[in-house]
Amino acid sequence: MINNQNRAVLVGSVVCLIGLGAVYGALQIPRGAEGGIGGARIFPYLASGAILIFGALEFHKGIRGTDTTRFALTKVPFEIASLLALAIAYVLLITKLGYLIATGLVVPAALLLFGVRNPLGLLAAMVICPVVYQLIFFELLGVFPPFGEWFDLLDVIQGF
Repeated sequence: MINNQNRAVLVGSVVCLIGLGAVYGALQIPRGAEGGIGGARIFPYLASGAILIFGALEFHKGIRGTDTTRFALTKVPFEIASLLALAIAYVLLITKLGYLIATGLVVPAALLLFGVRNPLGLLAAMVICPVVYQLIFFELLGVFPPFGEWFDLLDVIQGF
């Protein structure tokens, strides 16, 4: 049986390997017109670096012998399955309805899953999150937005 210390070393090692693979993948993204890291490359660099750092931290905790158990595994499998189902639904919604509508529908569901119950907050997130993400990723970073097959709100918005 694997104890918590050995589990942390194993998990940290696997996450570090995933992070290294992600860093390698980020390095394969062609440079933009500006020639630097910016544009479509910045988010993959940051995400892969974060994965690598968190893996190293978990590995370090295991080597030091720090207890990494933070929660009981009572209802976590349901929450993980719900989040996985939501992620799959999100990808399917993006392909059919585009980024803005899919994000507007999924954000409140994700917030509900994480315990947010305020109806006004959920309604605000339904509108604010897609707009903020649109500005950050597609306007400021220049990432190409995924368009929907059936309908896309960007077609309507860009017509104005």
